[in-house]
Amino acid sequence: MSNLGLTAMTKLEVIVQGEDLAAVTDVLDLAGARGYTLLSGVSGLGHGGFHQGSLYFNDRDGLHLVLVVVPEETAVPVIEAVRKLLETRPGVLFASTTYVSRPEYFR
Repeated sequence: MSNLGLTAMTKLEVIVQGEDLAAVTDVLDLAGARGYTLLSGVSGLGHGGFHQGSLYFNDRDGLHLVLVVVPEETAVPVIEAVRKLLETRPGVLFASTTYVSRPEYFR
């Protein structure tokens, strides 16, 4: 896709419970991620059954999706840290290659 002027980067998607959101964003901040998107009230079907996304009482009981795009060299330590975090807590991590039009925004 370089012929379109796009640059390959790594996109990470992390779904965690609200009580673990700060731990994930701390990892991103320490790794030098330039920004990320947080979506709350995520719902879906997983190993533990269906998880409802509504937040009636607080945001710590719901699921959150963290989206971040980073250069590959930044992705490796983030992936390692999030995987370690998820060894003892519920959640999932997805990593994929994506292409961006303004790579300087992510470095």
